[in-house]
Amino acid sequence: MNEFQKKDLKYIWHPCSQMKDYEELPPIVIERGKGCYLYDVDGHSYLDCISSWWTNIFGHSNVRINKAIEKQLNEIEHVIFAHFSNKPAIELSEKLTNISPKGLKKVFFSDNGSSAVEIALKMSFQYHQQMGKIKKVRFAALTDAYHGETIGALSVGDLDLYSKIYKPLLLDTVRVEAPDCYRCKYGKERSNCNAECFEYMEKALEQYHEELCAIIIEPMVQCAAGMKIYSPMYLRKLRKACTFYDVHLIADEIAVGFGRTGKMFACNHADISPDIMCLSKGISAGYMPMSVVMTTEDIYNAFYDDFSTLKAFIHSHTYSGNAMACAIACESLKIFNEENIIENNKIKSGIIRDLVTEKAGKNSFVGDMRQIGMITALELVKNKKTKEKFNWKKRTGYEIYKIALKNGLLLRPIGDVLYFMPPYVINEKDIEYMVNKCFHSIDEYFQTNH
Repeated sequence: MNEFQKKDLKYIWHPCSQMKDYEELPPIVIERGKGCYLYDVDGHSYLDCISSWWTNIFGHSNVRINKAIEKQLNEIEHVIFAHFSNKPAIELSEKLTNISPKGLKKVFFSDNGSSAVEIALKMSFQYHQQMGKIKKVRFAALTDAYHGETIGALSVGDLDLYSKIYKPLLLDTVRVEAPDCYRCKYGKERSNCNAECFEYMEKALEQYHEELCAIIIEPMVQCAAGMKIYSPMYLRKLRKACTFYDVHLIADEIAVGFGRTGKMFACNHADISPDIMCLSKGISAGYMPMSVVMTTEDIYNAFYDDFSTLKAFIHSHTYSGNAMACAIACESLKIFNEENIIENNKIKSGIIRDLVTEKAGKNSFVGDMRQIGMITALELVKNKKTKEKFNWKKRTGYEIYKIALKNGLLLRPIGDVLYFMPPYVINEKDIEYMVNKCFHSIDEYFQTNH
């Protein structure tokens, strides 16, 4: 253990970690990064297969973004966003409304994904109250959902690892069975089904619509649930049902927005527009904390009145509309346009798919390979025929993660689901390295443990 690691463990409590694990595997102290690679203080390199928690879409130390930061740094770094504004925030808002699903015309700034979800929930609730629909006080969400780790966000999430201990504190959410295409109860395939599983949502809406403010959903992919990808037909049916029952549709695009699913926004796969959309992670290319909540003129107008009516949305975060983060986001959107990112990613995702499909077919423990855009997931199972899972206490995915680190990859699985969400700047050589080293790590683990 080097001196940096010793000091780290002396002072720092790391997120989403059992700190006792760090006794065996101390924190890896990164000194620098370039492109898809991270370099630690001991000279080891790691291909960042997960874009540093799904944020770093254009690689580390990106030249264009670095220049945009330098330019903005010499102008203004941050200014209060109440009664003040800044040019990058205005430019970004205009760009976002031009590329977002139809009808999303207002932008509310915050600084992280969980906060964006809290804003969306509060916005929907207050809207209905001010429109005289006072019975609407609850939310609906899917099983296995993940929407962040603040209290409201945990309330609409459904992963016990994050929320079970806090159940007494959480909102009473209507929980609806989510799509599960790998273990489909209807014997269907995601590519050609009619989202028969939507019947659970239909029943919930029929029963609870009078008391529901909104339904929140991760469009196309339930990421923290293990990259569970489902049919766009589900979203089409949901949009239609929400409109019919007068319930807001909140799209949590925090992880799946900005090209990750192969389109700029995941909602584009179903050609739908939500009432509220949460964005974060890739919005600032992994450089700075930022999020936005986008909504419609209709929702905005329910808050627009004389001060004395007390209808204003009194919600604020200190770093809302941060000029530095907005400048980064503006440059990021220019990169999308000028470097033809979405189209180029189709080629790269095809290369990943072909390589992974070939190797997964030969592996006894890869039960499912699923992909959408620049998300590719491998679900490891004990038995491919029965789809039986490994005992979670064995921590199969985590053990492979440790092996992969020695092999030069940053994977960080979700349970026993390994996945690739690399920066969009990844090239064919690095794709081959990523896939080969991943399967080598899988084989190394099972050769020792089976």
